[in-house]
Amino acid sequence: MTNSALANLILPPDSGFAEMWMRTGVRLGLRYAVFAGVAWVLAYMMFKNRWWQRKVLQKWPEGSDIRRELAYSLSTMAIFGLVGAATLTAVRQGRTQFYWSLGEHSGWWLAASLVLAIVLHDTYFYWTHRAMHHPRLFGAIHRVHHLSHNPSPWASYAFSPLEAVAQALIFPLVVFLIPIHPLAFGLFMLWQITNNVVGHTGFEFHPSGLMDSKWGRVLNTPTNHAMHHEKMRGNYGLYFNVWDRLMGTNHEDYERRFREVTGRARN
Repeated sequence: MTNSALANLILPPDSGFAEMWMRTGVRLGLRYAVFAGVAWVLAYMMFKNRWWQRKVLQKWPEGSDIRRELAYSLSTMAIFGLVGAATLTAVRQGRTQFYWSLGEHSGWWLAASLVLAIVLHDTYFYWTHRAMHHPRLFGAIHRVHHLSHNPSPWASYAFSPLEAVAQALIFPLVVFLIPIHPLAFGLFMLWQITNNVVGHTGFEFHPSGLMDSKWGRVLNTPTNHAMHHEKMRGNYGLYFNVWDRLMGTNHEDYERRFREVTGRARN
């Protein structure tokens, strides 16, 4: 595919802002439905009994919780689409560092830009998430997400409108700060939805020895985020556990809880 063909696929030349908003919102909504839907079918239908011992909080979410998560997720998709359309408009006007030709930067930069986007998002998420827990901000911004004390995959995007805006701002932040190709940006989007959905399934998939390895100090786990929803404090990280460890904000019971969850006997 040529550079111009790729650009026209992502940014059709005759598309206005409203059309870009609709296209972006629909694409994001379909991606959310596929990833969260697959996680739901696997963890809450096909293998619910086989995987039960790895369910961090040993109960199933209520139907009312699922319906609320779906409703707020729909509004989030509309807001994500709006921010995405505004970002694409800036790309079209040449105001970002988005580039179309793979030859414009070296091959190693393609991989490096993906890593930088992930690290930037992890840092952005930790500090904005921690700020949202300030008493003056929590009720207006973050309370909706924490109505899910026992989250399901459908809670991945269950945000209030204000939090949806805050979460969506990572899109323009990446393309304004990092020279990035559509391939790297697409991989970044797949990375973030996969980790977001897995983190909200409520099932721990990491091996029991993770905490005794060097990776236990780096990687985040579904147990970490499930405890955040359950305890309402601590465990603010997204992909990595680095910021929580540096800032001393891991829940004091996190490592013990991880070992308890991964040490349960299979039924």
